[in-house]
Amino acid sequence: MCTPVLARAPPPHAGPRNPRLPETPSGIRTPMGRILVGTCSWTDRALVASGWYPAGRRDAEGRLRHYAERFPVVEVDASYYALPAERNSRLWVERTPDGFVFDVKAFSLLTGHRTRDAVMPDGLPPDAGDPGVLDEVWGHFAAGIAPLRRAGRLGSVLFQFPPWFRPGVRAEAFLERTARRTQGWPLAVEFRHPAWWQEERAESTRALLARYGMAAVAVDMNRTLPASIPPVTPVTSPTLSVVRFHGRSPAWGTGSKEDRFRYAYDDRELGEWEPRLRALAERVDQLHVLFNNCCGDAAVRAAEAMTRLLGLSVPVTAKP
Repeated sequence: MCTPVLARAPPPHAGPRNPRLPETPSGIRTPMGRILVGTCSWTDRALVASGWYPAGRRDAEGRLRHYAERFPVVEVDASYYALPAERNSRLWVERTPDGFVFDVKAFSLLTGHRTRDAVMPDGLPPDAGDPGVLDEVWGHFAAGIAPLRRAGRLGSVLFQFPPWFRPGVRAEAFLERTARRTQGWPLAVEFRHPAWWQEERAESTRALLARYGMAAVAVDMNRTLPASIPPVTPVTSPTLSVVRFHGRSPAWGTGSKEDRFRYAYDDRELGEWEPRLRALAERVDQLHVLFNNCCGDAAVRAAEAMTRLLGLSVPVTAKP
């Protein structure tokens, strides 16, 4: 059973502020961009088994409608494990209200992760070094998210790079090729190698992502591990910033998925982030706050608590 556990960490510090006043969807000028709070997946087995979805709303359509009545954004995690399908994207648009957005995680092969033969299209080998294979995979991925883009419902495409993707010439060339492939897409980048955001490197990393208009992803995680990412909140795009809460499990990077993400945030820990999130929102048009501690209902409960803490309204009712 996936029972969240608690841990503690020192509070981060708020970033710089900016008086820019973007328009909100309602047309009222505020000192912040729009803050969207949600979770990384709405179909996780542990969440479905937790009882968060009420009886009668546990099928594919019911789950998404129920979720979209409570949050304005969700991350599509399944697209990392298998290429997204156009049909699913069309259904997601139909089952959610106007203004609801999907952050789609890039397919594993596109970020240099190991990829299973079984999920490759048309029997292609999972060979990221073969230009022909990459062309096919990029084409399938682009087609899969096309309905979201056409409907204005694609919040971002998340490129989460593996721990072995370290700063250097090869990594920068990879990012440049990714930028060419994704021209016109809203992109967010999360690095898993801590060197990218260490103090001596952070400014060059910020400039690199800004060059391509890629939004830097800030993370909350256990900060005591060798692979811990520093809790920095750089702004590299004027349109978007993303913060992903992974939980603070000491088992991060090891053990099962349940071990890595078994964590329940308390109000104090969420409160540490309130000033930082407000400061970020002052500098971008839209801020996505996503909880990835997907163990039972821990992620949705944390997202609900953060929504209350920030004084945000619940989304409009989903389409009938």
